[in-house]
Amino acid sequence: MSNGIYELYGKSVVCDDLNWQAIVNEQVCPFLQRTCLKNRKSAPEQTIGTCTVSYGRDSKTMIICPYRLLERKQIFTDCLHLLTTHEPGNELHVVSEISIPGGNVDYFLLSVHDRKVKDFVGIELQTLDTTGTVWPFRQRYLTSRNIDVLEEETTSKKSFGMNWKMTAKTTLVQLHHKIETFEHVNKHLVLAIQHDLLEYMRRAFSFDHVTDARVGDSMHFHAYELTTTGGRNKLALHTRKSTDAEGIGICVGLQIQARVELADLIQQLETKISDETIFTI
Repeated sequence: MSNGIYELYGKSVVCDDLNWQAIVNEQVCPFLQRTCLKNRKSAPEQTIGTCTVSYGRDSKTMIICPYRLLERKQIFTDCLHLLTTHEPGNELHVVSEISIPGGNVDYFLLSVHDRKVKDFVGIELQTLDTTGTVWPFRQRYLTSRNIDVLEEETTSKKSFGMNWKMTAKTTLVQLHHKIETFEHVNKHLVLAIQHDLLEYMRRAFSFDHVTDARVGDSMHFHAYELTTTGGRNKLALHTRKSTDAEGIGICVGLQIQARVELADLIQQLETKISDETIFTI
């Protein structure tokens, strides 16, 4: 079994032409274009920076930070076709952290005219949670790059694992709580996810009714994989699937309940619109 760090602060560990000391000092997430938001609990001033790990006998690349899915804003581009009432001349905006029954939605892609929302798509990000800690692997890698770290942070013999079951179940339950809202107002919700995690969901839960993507369905799964060329990693859309609110209920054996009215949701979205939220490709 070969576990280890695969990407740190958005940079591949197989690249030899990088200044790792500067990267670690700056602690910048290139996907958010700001300081990494994942901090150590024992040292809040220190960010973790681990986007992707290699895991298992086959050294699979597993994304463990949801912000890794924001590369090139591709996940938003891949949702444009679900803005079914978008018209030429409308602006595209991306806003984050909107509250609806069942919890917050990570992002909304909006079609906007004169600062009024004409259409929207909700987008959730989900990556795998780990069991155990990746930190010693991170520190040992930095040591191999001649970066000074505390020796006691490299000596742990404990490994880490992928929390497949809990991540998948929690994700589906959360989707179940939210999708009725979107279906009620005739809009779409998209889950951006790594392909391997979607495949686990299909094996572990009732997914036979989840079909190849249809625009008419309210719930869409966009599954991505990391491709590597010349030591550089790139996020690529692998699979699209879809279902509806009833279908998500079937996946987890639950009944739909929560709703919110369209006017209330649009009011929340419009308060977030600004020049900074304009989506550019």
